[in-house]
Amino acid sequence: MRASNWLLPEFISDILPAEARRLEELRRQLLDLYRCSGFELVAPPLVEFTESLFAGQRNDLPLKTAILVDQLSGRTIGIRPDITPQVTRIDAHLLNRQGVTRLCYCGVVFHTKPNDLIGDRELVQIGAEIFGYAGIEADLQIIGLAHQTLKVAGIHNATLDLNHPGIMRALVASHPALESEADKLNAFVREKAITSLRVFLNQLDEVPEEIKKGLLALPNLYGGKEIIEQARQCLPKLAEIDSALNDLEQVAQRYPTLSIDLADISGYDYHTGISFALYAEGWHNALVRGGRYDKVATAFGRERPATGFSLNLRSLVQGLARAEPAEAIKTLWTDDAAQLAIIQQLRQAGQIVVQLFPNTEQTTEEYVFTQELVLDNDQWQLKSINK
Repeated sequence: MRASNWLLPEFISDILPAEARRLEELRRQLLDLYRCSGFELVAPPLVEFTESLFAGQRNDLPLKTAILVDQLSGRTIGIRPDITPQVTRIDAHLLNRQGVTRLCYCGVVFHTKPNDLIGDRELVQIGAEIFGYAGIEADLQIIGLAHQTLKVAGIHNATLDLNHPGIMRALVASHPALESEADKLNAFVREKAITSLRVFLNQLDEVPEEIKKGLLALPNLYGGKEIIEQARQCLPKLAEIDSALNDLEQVAQRYPTLSIDLADISGYDYHTGISFALYAEGWHNALVRGGRYDKVATAFGRERPATGFSLNLRSLVQGLARAEPAEAIKTLWTDDAAQLAIIQQLRQAGQIVVQLFPNTEQTTEEYVFTQELVLDNDQWQLKSINK
């Protein structure tokens, strides 16, 4: 057997027992949390036609998608890099409900390239989405549920980072000369390249000065909740900007310890309202990302307000403390009906019972045997194991 038979593709790895147990336990806890909050579970397929996967989505999604040819139809299909578009399709096309719909999900996604040098290409994505309600209350519930998600995992010191790409969008939409140069302007603001931005804007004589001042102010509008008031003072009085700042203010009232960066417009072509991320000590990237994306469902023939969040469950688990071995009961393998009845009762009660095969040792990192089911005076009894 060649050594290469053991190898996996780069940035692909097995999940071994301790991590797998922790991941599965957390998955169950989180789906129970979402269900108790009124979210219904859906399970989209691993592959879809690419036109469905990419419909109305971010520009980077096709680059993350592994594309195949469907042997039945001859059409191109993709291995999903993100479950959110699929859930949007389910709400818009399959459920087709009126009013508010809350959906949650958990499944494997695959990226053609890792997001960074220590990332994986196979992720376990879990998340929750609210469809059919445009009010700030939906955003507040999603942000609150994202916080609860991390608390279930034992993370109580997560930092909330807020932004609102609608502010940049309103400035760009205020003049045709800016709309035609949106990509270049976005790059300058996102990279906080103030000098390059100023030189570029000086070439656009037809753009009002207050709009230019607003664009030049954005790269410096980052910090705590005080940024909201600063933005009101230095940004032009546009209705879209005022609405965006009001939304940010309502979130800031609930979460006083947060950071705001109005130049963070990474979701400019996708998010339509508040977008957010949650960070925690011990993880180099954001643990949770989410936000509002009201226009996406239009690609499926039905425009619906939408907001939600998702996270890579595997990245979350990898940063947590190693799970402690579970206590277990060992017993010999027999055909004794009385023993088998007791084993069944113990397992139904949630106890781990391992039947040892004759002349073998049980090697495991997942369990520690603290009790033994033994035959004593013709009675099967549980006895403690002295360490």
